[in-house]
Amino acid sequence: MLFGGITVALSQIILELLKGLGVSVEIFAITLLFSLPLGLLVAFGRMSKNGVVSGLTKAYISIMRGTPLMLQLFVVYYGPYYLCHIKLSPTYRNSAVYIGFIINYAAYFAEIYRSGIQSMPVGQYEAADILGYSRVQSFFRIILPQVMKRILPSITNEVITLVKDTSLAFSISVMEMFTKAKALSSSQTSMTPLIVAGVFYYVFNFIVAFLMERIEKKMNYYK
Repeated sequence: MLFGGITVALSQIILELLKGLGVSVEIFAITLLFSLPLGLLVAFGRMSKNGVVSGLTKAYISIMRGTPLMLQLFVVYYGPYYLCHIKLSPTYRNSAVYIGFIINYAAYFAEIYRSGIQSMPVGQYEAADILGYSRVQSFFRIILPQVMKRILPSITNEVITLVKDTSLAFSISVMEMFTKAKALSSSQTSMTPLIVAGVFYYVFNFIVAFLMERIEKKMNYYK
């Protein structure tokens, strides 16, 4: 009976955490979907010859990288009300998480893109010009694939960090996996929910690392 009771309790914990895991995966996927292309745009701005554009993007990157993600989530979520007295619906909570994560990670990805682009030899651009490619064609057909190969390890590190950072959504009460685990642990006065959550995070990270490694092997073509 005791063993059966423990099994039932563990099953309930796992089911509840799986619901939270779904929210964590959603935050992860949406952040990557929008922050990767946004980061490339920010990198272009950072490398712009226009001093105003370059200065603004440099300031944006500095602020995003120099302040805690949790603070940024607070600003995005509470800012509209405290600064502009705009009342937002409860559903804005999830949108605030997406916005906070996207603008934060875009800044990190921008610097990774910039380092990769600036590391490319000038001869690559000259060769593309001789072949008759326009600047846009040169970048997207020749330069960017090689840049992606070079920066993939750094991108992988950020992606793995993102998996763990999704737990920061608890700061504005979004019911992702860590929030669920914390609530269950408190109500049951047990560490079991937190341990199970830790296992889920590890498996999530393991899968992400495995997929990124496969992508890196496929891109060995660009060596």
